[in-house]
Amino acid sequence: MSAPGGQKGGAPLALEVLGILPLRNSVLFPTSVVPVNVGRPRSVRLVRDLLGAARAVVGVLAQRSPDIEEPSFDELYAVGTVARVVKVIRLGPSNYSVVLSGLGRLRVEGPVSLEPYMRARIVRIPERVGRDVVLEALGATLRESTREVLALMPNLPRETAHILDQVREPGALADLIAANFPPSEASVADKQKVIEAFEPRERVKLVLDMVAPQLEVLRVKKEISSIVDEQSTPSQRKDMLRQQMRTIRQALGEEDAESEHEELLRRILEAKVPPEVEKVARKQIARLSTMAPQSAEYNVARTYVEWIADLPWSKTTEDSIEVGVVRRCLDEDHRGLERVKKRIVEYAAIRQLRRDKKGPILLFVGPPGVGKTSLGRSIARAMGRRYERIALGGVRDEAEIRGHRRTYVGALPGRILAALKRAGTRNPVLVLDEIEKMGADLHGDPAAALLEVLDPEQNYSFRDHYLELDFDLSQVLFIGTANQREGIPPALLDRMELIEIPGYTRIEKVAIAREHLVPKQLAAHGLSAERLDFSDEGLAALVDYYTQEGGVRELERQIGALCRAAAMELADGKDVHHLADADHVERVLGPHKHEPERAERRLRPGVATGLASSAAGGQILLVEASKMPGTGQIVLTGNMRNIMKEAAATAVSYVRSKAERLGLDREWLKGVDLHLHIPQHGTPKDGPAAGVAMFAALSSLLLGCPVRADVAMIGEMSLRGRVLAADGLSQKLLAAHRAGIETVLVPESNRSDLEEIPAEVRGELCIRFISSVEQVLPLVLQEPER
Repeated sequence: MSAPGGQKGGAPLALEVLGILPLRNSVLFPTSVVPVNVGRPRSVRLVRDLLGAARAVVGVLAQRSPDIEEPSFDELYAVGTVARVVKVIRLGPSNYSVVLSGLGRLRVEGPVSLEPYMRARIVRIPERVGRDVVLEALGATLRESTREVLALMPNLPRETAHILDQVREPGALADLIAANFPPSEASVADKQKVIEAFEPRERVKLVLDMVAPQLEVLRVKKEISSIVDEQSTPSQRKDMLRQQMRTIRQALGEEDAESEHEELLRRILEAKVPPEVEKVARKQIARLSTMAPQSAEYNVARTYVEWIADLPWSKTTEDSIEVGVVRRCLDEDHRGLERVKKRIVEYAAIRQLRRDKKGPILLFVGPPGVGKTSLGRSIARAMGRRYERIALGGVRDEAEIRGHRRTYVGALPGRILAALKRAGTRNPVLVLDEIEKMGADLHGDPAAALLEVLDPEQNYSFRDHYLELDFDLSQVLFIGTANQREGIPPALLDRMELIEIPGYTRIEKVAIAREHLVPKQLAAHGLSAERLDFSDEGLAALVDYYTQEGGVRELERQIGALCRAAAMELADGKDVHHLADADHVERVLGPHKHEPERAERRLRPGVATGLASSAAGGQILLVEASKMPGTGQIVLTGNMRNIMKEAAATAVSYVRSKAERLGLDREWLKGVDLHLHIPQHGTPKDGPAAGVAMFAALSSLLLGCPVRADVAMIGEMSLRGRVLAADGLSQKLLAAHRAGIETVLVPESNRSDLEEIPAEVRGELCIRFISSVEQVLPLVLQEPER
């Protein structure tokens, strides 16, 4: 290791041997007193050797690189500090804290040893004392610059400036300032240059070069702060002062109710609430400062302010309005449902042209298991929005929607605002599930409370009873779901865009199972397609013989049962490789649970095929008529409800009024009793759409002509013989298609609804439109039995 040359002039410097303590990331200056943690093996042995020695002295050198664990002499600087060991504190078996006091500079003349610890021959460099005009001027400049730096750093203690005045020698002043200069502003190499500067004038210049940039930065910061203070509003200045007060309290550990109020106000301001809301919140926070934190009223007021702070008054998510991306996301999650997908894609397209377009309010009506609720989640994913769901089944209290007034104990906002709080944005997709299953009681009607929520002309200022503040719901995409439209109040139905989601066809169910349900269940049970593979034949068997539904929920459960059986075999140590065909399905699930609903091949006179829809989907409805000697009584059985009974009475009255035209005796009813029956007593039946089928069954009975078994009919009839529109056309036609019906008579006024029917069904059914019951008999009656 090369060392600087000898001192110029004067007596030669005396050599001495000292133990060397290397330092990482720091430089020890003369007159400085610092604690040093010692943990490296050589340094620990040096400290132990010094224990007990009076006025022990070591040489302290800085490392060139802090990454070296045990440096050699070549990896240390040649100039350092002679230090006295003031105190040694043992922290652990091989760890010490050593307090060192710098005495003066040293220069290494040569190494002596590395083991058991570093030792070297050194010479002490005496401090050169002497005064000249240039040195005094440099020292005064350094002192004033440092004093200005301290004045611009308010976090330093006031005593720091007085220490500068106590040090008179410029060289010692430079050492003091360099020793206390922040490591972030001066590197080890910079400080090492100061240690190696034996001449005081050179040393002062080096430290001035360190102080000047720091002083300039602090001046610029102060100037910027002054400009900001001049331009900031009074409220902004107050907020900055509050932040400073909060920081001071946290440092002192004095968090109290006052800091809690400031935290609430900060959250209110961060939420960017409207001005009128901020005014209310500030008033409540001011009330909190006058209350005892232990009081019940304090907790009520604090909860109220927290609700205001937590609601997404201004937070929104950016909509994905790329039509192709939205369409692809919807297709990935659901098969079919083209009308729904078209409506969402249309909304995305409009958003491209009009960013402030309000969210649509949709109502999906269809049987269970067709994907109404999951469709809402898919729509949220496609549009890049948050998703929340509110279950309305069984809700009977208006406060569930609009919240409770704060005068009640335990009052909270309604489910709408609670869902928005969970979503964290003001434009989520909000699914109102099972909307037709709400009830009403003495606490009010929740359906009436939804009128404001679902009205685009009113919901921009929705007012919850708890908050009593206007909240904008116009950006929310509301989606209601229902199994049937019956039970939804007309006023509420009028506020939503109705989209019927019919049940799936057999082919669609098989495709959905193959593309979605099977991969989902295999993953849920830890199986792969190599272990359990499903054939189309096996999936068709599940659809035909183990499920009877418009959706696919039960189908998914049955697929899960097959997966569980395979998982059980794997758990038993068997090598499982199954193909789930029809035989495997029957072997695992047992005998068939359902037989496919099929139309009867031949009907007797007095029997006609109608079609019905319910919350579970569409189904075949056989209408049976019988006569017997009697007194003209009409018996109705089959668990018919009032509307269906009226439809039966209308059909009987029409046949009586047209007796001559039908070739019947005018008094045909006097000597007979009529019995109209619809099988399946356990199922309540209602609705007027069986009127045409009842007319056909009565006419068939009285004329002795059977009705064609491959024909089904839909429609309500009037006393004048007009055929009126029927609800649930799509579900009824799907039921006819499943049952093998070939021809369906449909009211003319339902012609526009045909677009909702899957193309596969429309292609395989012969649909005849009728406007009068006089068109029915020629289309359905066969030749009389002989």
